[in-house]
Parts: sequence; structure tokens; C-alpha cells
Amino acid sequence: MSIDVSGFKQGQKAMWTAGDYPEVARRIEAVGRYVAERADASSGIELLDVATGSGNVAIPAALAGAKVTGLDLTPKLLEAARARASEAGVEIELIEGDAEELPFADDSFDRVTSCFGVMFAPRQGVAAQELTRVARPGARVVVAAWTPEGLIGRTFATSARHMPPPPPELKPAVMWGSEEHVHGLFEGSGAELSFELSSITFTGDSPEAWLARDEKILGPAVMAKAGLEPQGRYAELRQDMLALYDEVNEAEDGSFRTEAEYLLTIATLPA
Repeated sequence: MSIDVSGFKQGQKAMWTAGDYPEVARRIEAVGRYVAERADASSGIELLDVATGSGNVAIPAALAGAKVTGLDLTPKLLEAARARASEAGVEIELIEGDAEELPFADDSFDRVTSCFGVMFAPRQGVAAQELTRVARPGARVVVAAWTPEGLIGRTFATSARHMPPPPPELKPAVMWGSEEHVHGLFEGSGAELSFELSSITFTGDSPEAWLARDEKILGPAVMAKAGLEPQGRYAELRQDMLALYDEVNEAEDGSFRTEAEYLLTIATLPA
């Protein structure tokens, strides 16, 4: 791969440090709880949550009785996860680390999860191999990822039209939301794959208010505005984003209501 992997990851760390991702994560807490449920988090289960963020999977999994380890690239998010875990009254081992170089021995966990996290690793095949490497025989790997066709996939595509093009080797993160692509990622692992296509509802006061809030709390939006505004180019992206939000808006009273589609992958390893 011709991209500077180390530099790319430093950029990701900066992106997810910008804004207020723990506040963004509140929008998708229900998906985190569902990932923990589909992973069968329970007493006696050792679970690793990769790219744990502020703990949307790790905390409900620990509340269900699992012994949980959460790993993330971004120290700020680990601090938020630690505070949330303390408030919830659960103990979680939280580790700064890289999804492409998990600091664990082979066959370490009964369950491995990631909710809108591992999808952002630049070398998707490497990340998928790591998820299965640290999973024990018979273990279950559960990954939630936004789909290319859904709202988040379309917002990424809209933003990308205004940003410098990425290296051609870099696959879009939302490819983790394509069943065919995911089959390729887990090829050779022996895992049996099953998929669930679902969505989560986003609501706000208006499309304009939703975007204005994203400009303050959502790392990619914060970084896009910071990069394009000094060039006088941000207004075009903002106009395109509002046009997309108007298109998908299901509310008829001036507020904002839409569905964000995601794919849940469940990979069961051979015993």
C-alpha cells in the first residue's frame, strides 16, 4: 500500500479527538447495546471491543456480566469510556492500541466486537485478520458498519467530493457495510458469516440544526470545515450536505428525522 499508514492513523487520532465524539456516540448507543447482545455478552465470556470509542459496546457487555477489554487508538475516547464505565459501576480494562496490531496473543477472547470502529482501519484485510486471530476456536466476531447506500455512506461520499482524493489503495470505510466485500475480508479464516441489515433513527430540530451540531461535535465534519473554510470552499460542501439531508428527511413539520442504515456481520469461527 502506497499510503503512509502511520501518518494516516495519526490523522485519524486527530480527527476523532476533534469535536466531541462521546456526544456523537449517544446517537448510536442502541446499536452498541445490540452488538453486545448479538455477541452474547454474559457471565464467563471474555470479550474484546475493538475501537471501543466511549464504550457503547463495552459498557453494556460488562453490565451483562462479561469480562471486557476495550481498545482504542485515541486516548481522549478512552478517558470518556473510563468515566462512563465508572458511572455505570462496571470494571473494564481499557487499552490504547491499534486495530491492525492488536496487542494480544492468538486465541485470547471468546467474543470480539466493533461498532462503527474497525471499519476505519486503513488496511481492512489486516484488521479482519486481527479480529479472527485473537478470537478462540468457536468464538464469535460481531461488527457493525455503515453501508455505502445508507445515510452515513452518502454523507461520506458527499464530503469526499470536496476533499483531496485518497490513495486508490485505500478502500472506503463503508465497504465494511457490503456483504460481498466482507466475505472477501474474512476469506481464509474458516468463519461462517451471517448478516443483518438494520438502521437507527436520527432526529433533530431541523436539517440545518443537525448539520450545525455536527460542525461542532463530529470529528470528520469539524476537520472538513477547518480544512475547506480558509480556502473559501466550505460553503459548497455545506450546501451539498443540506441538500442530502433535505432529500432523506422523513419529517413533514420542519424537523429532521431519517434512518441511518448499517450492516451487522456475525462471523463464527470453527471450533
